[in-house]
Amino acid sequence: QVQLVESGGGLVQAGGSLRLSCAASGVTFSSYAMGWFRQAPGKGREFVAGISRSGGTTDYADSVKGRFTISRDNAKNTVSLQMNSLKPEDTAVYYCAADYSYYTPQRIRTTPNTYAYWGQGTQVTVSS
Repeated sequence: QVQLVESGGGLVQAGGSLRLSCAASGVTFSSYAMGWFRQAPGKGREFVAGISRSGGTTDYADSVKGRFTISRDNAKNTVSLQMNSLKPEDTAVYYCAADYSYYTPQRIRTTPNTYAYWGQGTQVTVSS
């Protein structure tokens, strides 16, 4: 079955960095656009970053542009999120998600309910 497993979360001071990784299994990884979302306590799940299935196109939420970088390795079935200059408002559970996009190779969607598969999430806490 499809599995997405996130890792790399933790506690970091403001201004610090973390790198999240997501390993996929049970899917043809290169057929899926991948997204990172986050959910803070009491808030809805929001789009953070996305990458097309080829890796040629990326998209970011305005709140993380210039600080976060998404990348993927289709040979290793992994997607990563490098997070720099972290702020307390980045504190949330971070999820990776997969969106089937074989016929639309450059597509990146930002709405959570368009993603078919989700990981279990990893906690990121940024202290001030």
